[in-house]
Amino acid sequence: MPCYRCGARQTDPVRGSSPWQRGVRAESQVLICPDCQRLHDLDLDHCGTCGSTALICRLGEVECRSCGSVWMARAGKAPGCPPAMETPPGLSAEVEAALNRVLGRA
Repeated sequence: MPCYRCGARQTDPVRGSSPWQRGVRAESQVLICPDCQRLHDLDLDHCGTCGSTALICRLGEVECRSCGSVWMARAGKAPGCPPAMETPPGLSAEVEAALNRVLGRA
C-alpha cells in the first residue's frame, strides 16, 4: 500500500522497526511515509473523545489507541475497512446483547 499523501511505495526496511506509520483517514487505514510525517497537517481522523490521531481501523470499527474509545465505521465510507456486520433477523435478544457487549456497540 502506498503513502496516502504522496504515493511513495514502502520498501523493505533495514533491520528494526519500519519508519512508516499507520493512520486513519475517512475511516480507512492508511500508511504515511517518513517524508510526509514531517508535515504538520496530515488531514487524519481524530478521536471524538480525546482528539488523538492514534487510530486503527479493523473489522468495521475504528479504535483510538490513546483512550481506547471504539466506534463503528460508517458503511460505504471506508473502502479499506469492511462495513460492520448487521445483526441477522431472528437472532435472540440474549445473543444480540452478548455480541453488543463484545463488539462495544452502544
